[in-house]
Amino acid sequence: MSASILQWFASNDERAMWRLQSRNDIDAFAQLVNRWQKPIRALCCRMTGDIHRAEDLAQETFSRVFAKRADYRPTARFSTFIWRIALNLCYDELRRRQRHGEVPLTQAGEETGGEDHVAVLACESPSPDDALMLRERADRVREALLFLDEPCRAVVVLRHYENLKFREIAEVLDIPEGTVKTRMTRALDELGRHFSRHNSLKESI
Repeated sequence: MSASILQWFASNDERAMWRLQSRNDIDAFAQLVNRWQKPIRALCCRMTGDIHRAEDLAQETFSRVFAKRADYRPTARFSTFIWRIALNLCYDELRRRQRHGEVPLTQAGEETGGEDHVAVLACESPSPDDALMLRERADRVREALLFLDEPCRAVVVLRHYENLKFREIAEVLDIPEGTVKTRMTRALDELGRHFSRHNSLKESI
């Protein structure tokens, strides 16, 4: 997506949020839901590993956007506002699950709405074998994300799935940019070790 299109989306998000905040414009809220529903649901699925719970968390995210509309600063990016709300809900869900010793009903290897299979869709008529290989690779990456601690997982998801710059991630997470880069390095090291262990196990079978 070109920079000009991204800028157009962003400016429209801010205008829609201003209309919601100042006029309680329900049409503006519907515009934001339509624009952000899919990426927020995907974020929640990657963070929690549960596609069904991700749907609930996405709906709760928009409920909080509406409820907290007075807290939105007109000078801030709407994307920062909604990513932060969604991530905080995911953190709450993961802490609740840890307290109760729960596991996801649906592991992250399930579909998240097609977003993780971009590589498959980008291929020109991939063969069944190629499509299967790409899907299996995407499943392994999603599974590996769940082995990362929450701070590192959030950085990886925002950087590699949502294409946010390090400074944008720092703004969303409200931490220094250097900390974001440190977490990314730690996450990539851990993912590398995870895949190394996976390959070693596969070779031993």
